[in-house]
Amino acid sequence: MGESNIISSEFYDRQVIEVARDLLGKRLVRVLYGVRVSGIISETEAYDGMQDLACHARVGKTKRNAVMFGNAGRAYVYFTYGMHWCLNIVTGPKDYPAAVLIRAIQPQEGLEIIEMSRGMIARKNWTNGPAKLTQALQINQLQNGLDITRPDGNLWIESSLVINENDVKTGPRIGIANTPKPWRSMPWRFWFEATQQAGLEQKL
Repeated sequence: MGESNIISSEFYDRQVIEVARDLLGKRLVRVLYGVRVSGIISETEAYDGMQDLACHARVGKTKRNAVMFGNAGRAYVYFTYGMHWCLNIVTGPKDYPAAVLIRAIQPQEGLEIIEMSRGMIARKNWTNGPAKLTQALQINQLQNGLDITRPDGNLWIESSLVINENDVKTGPRIGIANTPKPWRSMPWRFWFEATQQAGLEQKL
């Protein structure tokens, strides 16, 4: 599988909840030092426009979140807690600021590079969080605004696995305890369980 398998912008030009669900099982690919580094997306969160009080766009358009107001299929990479980068994918029509946070991946290719990037920690903790996976794949502000539907930016998402609906779990988003309801309770986090993740990893 290669560049011909890259997901097109039409996939992302849809309602953010649908995209967040459908990204499960897709393969996130980064090219580093001429080597493919990749993993299967196993957890996502949806953030749905200015009305969503957990979304960065709730304050309107700013220098930080401007990419969210752009075209679908762009990477929105932001800095948080003064130390971490997080990767999001912009969805829906231009000027509607919605995006999917990639929360976790199951490592597949370029394991030596991931290990080097993450240091001497257990493999199970390499990419099981949004800041962990960006460190593993060396994603930072340089990728903010990148068109991930093209290979020339060395970051894209490919078609891969189809996750059975019965295996998909949903729940409230993480890290938004100060957000008022109903937004704090929206079941807009999507994932599949660790047992299923392990099984899928063995098949790849």
